[in-house]
Amino acid sequence: MTTYLERAVAASGRDAGVPWHYGDPLREQRLLSSGAGVVDRSNRDVLVVPGQDRLGWLHSICSQHLAALTDGDATEALVLSPHGHVEQHWQVTELGEKIWIDTEPATAADVLGYLRKMQFLKRVEPADVSAEWAVLSVVGPATPTVLAVAGLPVPDSAGRAIALAGGGFVRRMSWPGADAADLLVPRERGPGVMAALVAAGADPAGLWAFEALRVEARRPRFGFETDHRTIPHEVGWIGRAVHLDKGCYRGQETVARVQNLGKPPRRLVLVHLSGDSDELPEPGTPVQLDGRTVGFLGTALHHYELGPIALAVIKRSLSDAISLDIAGQRGLMDISSPSN
Repeated sequence: MTTYLERAVAASGRDAGVPWHYGDPLREQRLLSSGAGVVDRSNRDVLVVPGQDRLGWLHSICSQHLAALTDGDATEALVLSPHGHVEQHWQVTELGEKIWIDTEPATAADVLGYLRKMQFLKRVEPADVSAEWAVLSVVGPATPTVLAVAGLPVPDSAGRAIALAGGGFVRRMSWPGADAADLLVPRERGPGVMAALVAAGADPAGLWAFEALRVEARRPRFGFETDHRTIPHEVGWIGRAVHLDKGCYRGQETVARVQNLGKPPRRLVLVHLSGDSDELPEPGTPVQLDGRTVGFLGTALHHYELGPIALAVIKRSLSDAISLDIAGQRGLMDISSPSN
């Protein structure tokens, strides 16, 4: 009998190194919405920041309020340029007298370089530990049951991370819905933990399924729905990854100006593609209207219910009813509220 590992089809591009699907990506998406699936996201980079100055120091150099984090707290944060453009996106967890940062694949060098540049005389020791730790995600309404059957702690609705025996932690994800969790586990134990979750009732699901739910939920991903000009207001990171009531940090002037005086020049939208070709446009493809470029495409993929969909960042002034041209395919904006 063929095992799920033998059925795995590898992802490519920036997500190389993890399964894209296990032979039936649309079924895998459906399972993440109706049952529970486990997704290998071990291509994410992981950094750790121990040291007694870590909270106040990180608070001062990113967009999130981190100074008052307590053991188990988890949140998101951005690093902004002096002009307020998004340069990095972090998932942040305070646990065991350390800050854990997991971030996009192949970005650890940039994150570590920034941390060391800003270190000065602070008592912190940032390090890239990507080779030692891996991220797995359990997604779907049956997530609490799967975790319990596998003998793993179930995070409560407050979303606090819980330490795992043998190292690492489990934390509740903020999407999709309430029933999803990330696990940070020692890399050598990753295959065994995934097998235990499958044995506990989770179906193996590739990154395609995970990304489909992300796009449906209109959640931006750094490097896909961002470019060198992206500011947090454009893609929905205000509040979630940017705290509006904290002290000075790099890029704060732009955040405050846009928040208080006007609207951002662009916005993130969900687009339904005509699907004229099975090959969907790549991230970064220009979005055009009447022959002029009005934005760029983010992630495009086939969704199990919605068909070919994508996220795009377009000029805010554009009407919701227009038809966009994306590499020869027609795109119609979806202005309904996300399901998650």
